[in-house]
Amino acid sequence: MKKNFYIFVIFVLLIPLAGEFKFFPFHDSFRVSIGTPIFFFFLLWTRKMPVILPTVVVGAMVVIFRLFLDFNSGINFEFISSFRIIFPSFFYYFTYSILFYLLKVKNYQHRLSILIFLATFIEICSNIIELMLRYFILGNNINTVIISQIILLALIRSVFVLGIFSMLKLHEAELEVEHKQRQNSHIISLISNLYEESVALKKSLQDAENITRNCYNLYRDMQSEDFKLSKKELSKKILVIAGEVHDIKKDNQRIYSGISKMISTENPADYMTISEIGDIIINGNRKYAYSLDKSINFNIDIKDDIPMLHVYTTLSLINNLVSNSVEAIKAHGIINITVSKNKDYIEFKVQDNAGGIPKKKLDLIFKPGYTTKYDEYGNSSTGMGLPYVKNLVKNLGGSIEIESSTEMRSTSFMLKLPLESLVEKG
Repeated sequence: MKKNFYIFVIFVLLIPLAGEFKFFPFHDSFRVSIGTPIFFFFLLWTRKMPVILPTVVVGAMVVIFRLFLDFNSGINFEFISSFRIIFPSFFYYFTYSILFYLLKVKNYQHRLSILIFLATFIEICSNIIELMLRYFILGNNINTVIISQIILLALIRSVFVLGIFSMLKLHEAELEVEHKQRQNSHIISLISNLYEESVALKKSLQDAENITRNCYNLYRDMQSEDFKLSKKELSKKILVIAGEVHDIKKDNQRIYSGISKMISTENPADYMTISEIGDIIINGNRKYAYSLDKSINFNIDIKDDIPMLHVYTTLSLINNLVSNSVEAIKAHGIINITVSKNKDYIEFKVQDNAGGIPKKKLDLIFKPGYTTKYDEYGNSSTGMGLPYVKNLVKNLGGSIEIESSTEMRSTSFMLKLPLESLVEKG
């Protein structure tokens, strides 16, 4: 919202100024300027901003600015006379924005031919409204020649604006593709490093299995009546086992160090917008729900302007909660994700209609190993998902709360995390 407000202020100041680069093709009161192309560009570019209020402000500023110029022109200034000449331009901008909104022009940003037609149509209608007002108030002429010139000017200006807009959109798309490529390269590098660590981990697991086997064999020998090893020979065997355990410890320390470095090293590709992260969460869990033969609707509501967040930390937390909701829903359900910013904190809310959690079990769900979910073969889940989320939230300096009602058949998890724990340092 803050970014849109700054853009709005810039255009409110720019459009009246641009309106002074003009010429008068028909008579002394009707002008053609570059204010209209800039206004059209403003309506196309802005997002999540209501159309009517900005338009009223822009139209009013155009009228006020032109009255101010007339007042300072040095010519005998008459407010009523100047206002009668200038104020029809307000209705031009007002009509333009109303038609822009009613025809849902933004929905056709990827269909250039339709966009050119709609832009030309809107400008023609807005010009005709202004000309009609000037006809009734000032007695200005309207004829077929003027209408044909308006159509030609509208077409030229619409093509000009849409050409610039398309080039900017193309550049924006190229930057996004470049960002995705850098991100994919980073992920590939990360996966290759993880593969290297997995090979080392596999060796460590094999060593642990050999040690377990040797320990069991030694135990079995010691239980046998034929056990005849001396104390010195037994101590040597135990020392060998201790040495092998020490080697495993060193391997695991190296593996842990490598993985920790991969996770802690901050890279621009590690950060994404919350809408991009939300798409990953929803797409992944939609496939997960489909694999479980469940029909679930996913919704995400991003309430504030939120900076780019650390992908893996955010995914690790929210994806865990959403997957938990997917598993809790029986066959059909809804999962709502809400993201908002409150001062220096970011708040996540994951809500489902899976039936709610009984009050007596609310204190148990964060206990490691506790679970109520079993697969078709009767095998329980690990029960480590929610304890992991709670522990990670605590380490990040945040808090987690749960609200559940079996009457409303609803459960909500609320996470509150310091913004600095998720955004890029510096």
